Amino acid sequence: MLADKFLRDELNKFAKYVIQQSRSNLSKGKKNASKELYNSLGYQVSKSAQTTSLTFNMADYGKFQDKGVSGTQKKYNTPYKYTNKMPPTKSLDSWVVRKGIAPRGSGGKFAKREGIKFAIAKAIKKKGIRPSLFFTKPFEAAFKRLPDELVEAYSIGLEKQIQVNINK
Repeated sequence: MLADKFLRDELNKFAKYVIQQSRSNLSKGKKNASKELYNSLGYQVSKSAQTTSLTFNMADYGKFQDKGVSGTQKKYNTPYKYTNKMPPTKSLDSWVVRKGIAPRGSGGKFAKREGIKFAIAKAIKKKGIRPSLFFTKPFEAAFKRLPDELVEAYSIGLEKQIQVNINK
């Protein structure tokens, strides 16, 4: 049981570091307009009968912000790409408002945002979304630091498991 607690503690430290650094990267990279992705970042350490697992959570579009999306004209090293569909203009509505992009028609009056949202969506389809690696970089950095501590935690757990199995 002591090994289980040590393992959970190590996984919690690892996950907290990854989440904190990911949030910091979102803010520094100016990818935090609505704070939805920032606030959606989380993790869960769970224990079943034979395993302890760590799961990271984030808003669905987080993977696209992290890994990027290749456009029809500009390509990135990512598994995601735009082919025949554009990002939905509905998702750009609140972003356009937060960024203060307000199109004006003749006479200086404010115009509807539909045209500007369509133009932005079309540009995103062509140019794609550059990978930010806001999550990948902290995860990899923390993972490189982790093995010695975690190997020790797993070996203690394995010793305990072997003793339990032998004693049966």
